[in-house]
Amino acid sequence: MKKVILVLCLAFGFSQIANAQFNFGIKGGINYNSNSIKETSQDVFGGANSKTGYHIGVWTRLKVPVLGLYVRPELIYTNLENEIEYNQAAKVTTHTFQKIDIPVLLGKKIFGIGNAFIGPSFQYVLDSDFGIDDISNVEADGFTMGLVFGGGVEFGKLGIDVRWERGFSDLESSFVGPLGNVEYDTRVNQIIIGLSLEF
Repeated sequence: MKKVILVLCLAFGFSQIANAQFNFGIKGGINYNSNSIKETSQDVFGGANSKTGYHIGVWTRLKVPVLGLYVRPELIYTNLENEIEYNQAAKVTTHTFQKIDIPVLLGKKIFGIGNAFIGPSFQYVLDSDFGIDDISNVEADGFTMGLVFGGGVEFGKLGIDVRWERGFSDLESSFVGPLGNVEYDTRVNQIIIGLSLEF
């Protein structure tokens, strides 16, 4: 009897997966990253002003009707910039930060047009650099993880959403300057506004 129940449950589960709706598309938008450089090992920065960055990528969405939820993994390229007062040279420099984001979101449709979602975001740093010759050999730990949550609306195949992303752990970065090796934290804390198009 237990085997019969198990087979029926498995058959039901596979039928739901087979009936799941699959969508995919592209997306892009702007990012505002605040407090992106902090906790330096030495007093080298006098302050930082966040500048608007951008992102572009692809997404898929798997809807499972019986649960009324969907899973939406994305593959996103993100570019962030900040203007920083560099005390050692009494100059303002630009810090650029480029990464690959892979958020895996669990979402729920609301009233057929809106949606809310939450999930982890896996991040891999591609490059980090300063726009000044005094700061060289910039290095960053490649992998970190954060949390994303937000909501949006969809009008046919066009969607817009607003989300907040916060890194779970410190992202240890370092550079070589006049004071030697300087370590700093570039943990992501950003507001993201995105447009998506479904195919």
